[in-house]
Amino acid sequence: MEKKKLEQFKKRLESRQQELRRNVSRTEQDGRSADEDSAQDIADRAASSYNKEFLFHQSNNERQLLQMVESALDRIRKGVFGECISCGKEINSKRLEAVPWTRHCIECQEKLEQGLLEEAPR
Repeated sequence: MEKKKLEQFKKRLESRQQELRRNVSRTEQDGRSADEDSAQDIADRAASSYNKEFLFHQSNNERQLLQMVESALDRIRKGVFGECISCGKEINSKRLEAVPWTRHCIECQEKLEQGLLEEAPR
């Protein structure tokens, strides 16, 4: 991959990383403040419980995405960004444009989703 294109991906990923870190931090803080609410009636407690569960789920998704973004930045540092971690083939540039933290080429991603490919550690 050409150096200019790689630098563009790096900047996009670093920007996304900062955004996700802020979101995770804010969501965790929102979850803690939801814990502090001392709801009196059962409906308020139920709403508070739902909000905490929603925030936990959102935070968990953002943490997973953050881990994938950080893994992509690590692959840039190692010089293997844009290569499928399963077969080693080059990942299509349009796929990287859409999802720069992707780890698999289309073929391996399809196999993974069909259960025909074992998930590699991140």
